[in-house]
Amino acid sequence: MRRAAVIGTLCALVAAWLLLVNVRGAVDEEGAFRAAVSCDSGDDCLRTAEARIDRTERVEGRKTASYFLYVTEADGTKSSPRLWGSPSEPPATTKGTRVEVTYWRGEIRYVDFDSTRRYTTADPRGDYRPFASFGLAIGLLGAGILWVWYWWARHSRSSPRAAPWQISVPLVGALILTLPGAGAPWVTDSFGSALRLLGLCSLATVAFCSVAALIARRRQRGDDTIAMTRTVPTKERIFAARIVGEIPYATQGFLVAGPTSLWSTPDHTGAAFRRHIPDTLTPIRVRPPYWRDPDHLNYSAKAAVLECDDKGTPVLVVTDRKNMPWLLGTLEWTSTHTGQSQP
Repeated sequence: MRRAAVIGTLCALVAAWLLLVNVRGAVDEEGAFRAAVSCDSGDDCLRTAEARIDRTERVEGRKTASYFLYVTEADGTKSSPRLWGSPSEPPATTKGTRVEVTYWRGEIRYVDFDSTRRYTTADPRGDYRPFASFGLAIGLLGAGILWVWYWWARHSRSSPRAAPWQISVPLVGALILTLPGAGAPWVTDSFGSALRLLGLCSLATVAFCSVAALIARRRQRGDDTIAMTRTVPTKERIFAARIVGEIPYATQGFLVAGPTSLWSTPDHTGAAFRRHIPDTLTPIRVRPPYWRDPDHLNYSAKAAVLECDDKGTPVLVVTDRKNMPWLLGTLEWTSTHTGQSQP
């Protein structure tokens, strides 16, 4: 859980920097640009100059088309603002065409053609969007990770499950919100509008998670034994599994469940280095993984745990739920034909 605390804290710090520094700076600059008025000189106002197009130069190697517009102003000043799009698209960018370029804080922010205004890549409007998108997404993700760390540190003893609803539901909600968090700045016209849209999505997500929490709480209440239909395999079935316990045949690799016997092997084909699992292994019940299970963090998301007993020694067999019927069927056959008591 220390790793979750570190990752969650880093995400929160990065999000705070992006939202409080980068986004705030970009929003302030956009506001100043929108509020600027025309003037003949000065950096904080809009200064317009007449110019003539000398040539254009396409920018290669970019996913978004852009080009440099080389112009010469009436006083002889040469500049080369970069515009989005292609020079072959309207408006006309032929040599000698007269345009007006508008400066703000020392950079050309847009170019006026006969009846069209094209903004340059120095246009400050919307510069907050990449920072806001990444900041909101990583901030929500960090909040979910920090909740996981907090719950494990404070309340893990309240549930033996490795994935209790108190963790899974809020974490899923945080992951769901990362999508509108990342997308809201791009579909709105201001950072405030993006936050309001994210707030609406948050209300819908909270409602959904509340219903999911009630359902999950009811399902996880009481006995957590998983009902499984036992299936005696008609041929050998090979699947990944691990056997945990203070027994000599503890292993992490693969199991081969046959019609009459169970073997362990490190070979994924099941052909080499087979080791017979003794018939004294008796199944008790199938349950979800618990946080106190050895190495439970490396169990798969669909893992189930078979509690067993071997002459008074507790043994756990961990495998995917879809493999559990074959495992139970093999163990049932061996228990029946060796006189072991049934679970």
